[in-house]
Amino acid sequence: MFDLQQLEHARGVVGAAMPPTPAHRWPLLSERLGADVVVKHENHTPTGAFKVRGGLVYVDRLKRERPDTAGLISATRGNHGQSLAFAAARYGLPVTIVVPRGNSAEKNRAMRAFGAELIEHGDDFQAAREEAGRRAALTGLESVPAFHPDLVLGVATYALELLRAAPDLEVLYVPIGQGSGICGCILARDLLGLTTEIVGVQSTKAPSYALSFAAGTIVTTESSDTLADGLATRIPDPHALAIIRKGASRMVQVSDAEIAAAVRAYWTDTHNLAEGAGAAALAAATQDKVKIAGKRVGLILSGGNIDFDLFNQWVVPDAAAIGAGKELA
Repeated sequence: MFDLQQLEHARGVVGAAMPPTPAHRWPLLSERLGADVVVKHENHTPTGAFKVRGGLVYVDRLKRERPDTAGLISATRGNHGQSLAFAAARYGLPVTIVVPRGNSAEKNRAMRAFGAELIEHGDDFQAAREEAGRRAALTGLESVPAFHPDLVLGVATYALELLRAAPDLEVLYVPIGQGSGICGCILARDLLGLTTEIVGVQSTKAPSYALSFAAGTIVTTESSDTLADGLATRIPDPHALAIIRKGASRMVQVSDAEIAAAVRAYWTDTHNLAEGAGAAALAAATQDKVKIAGKRVGLILSGGNIDFDLFNQWVVPDAAAIGAGKELA
């Protein structure tokens, strides 16, 4: 999909808009998992999530190769839309974002604040994606998919940063929504000639990639009703699946309850806020605690854009219990 020189160039494009995100070793997390744990903090980007990198690289190429493009349109549950809105504003492009009804109110406000025109349509991401395609055909706007080589190239820059800073990672847990993050990690690892095991993480309520990984072909699901909206995918991208099946060792499925516990653990152990997808890697590593004992483990905290109501539901009651001297699960 790209070579190391192209990845280095993409890092320069991203670096013009934001500094590298930190990769920290947190002793309390290491104690919790019985492993040497390093967290890549993609919750510290200008949009609070890793996808901003893909938007910057995608729009940079678009403006260089097709400077007369009228504008962008895409579908999202939030972080992809914020990425495109942030990047489009830097390059002077209008952007329209289609979200499903009932989408995160905070993410909707953030996309508007970054300059996007927001349209609500359908009951899930797939319906919103189909509406974005219909509107693109009618308006002539550039339709930006959720998975594209330039998006993967952009988000692979976080893997480049992490794997250069910690080339001795033995296993790396990566959440999967549409697949750009894990594909970027796989391709960056291979370009650097490393042997890090890469493990994909999915929700038990949105396991389309996990099912497809096991079956060796595309498997869709009828619903994706996880509260971790960044994992809520019903239809895998075939190109992403091919990269994942070739480069990932296995998949771990985590429940919303396990994700909630991981959000709480990030809050108590590191004072970092993780959204559901951002905490999924920690949830999977916790499930794999026996397997990873004593190993050097990487976790992708892919974003921190969690709704206040969900944070209140998942974190606050347990935080109060901790304050009363009770142990956190």
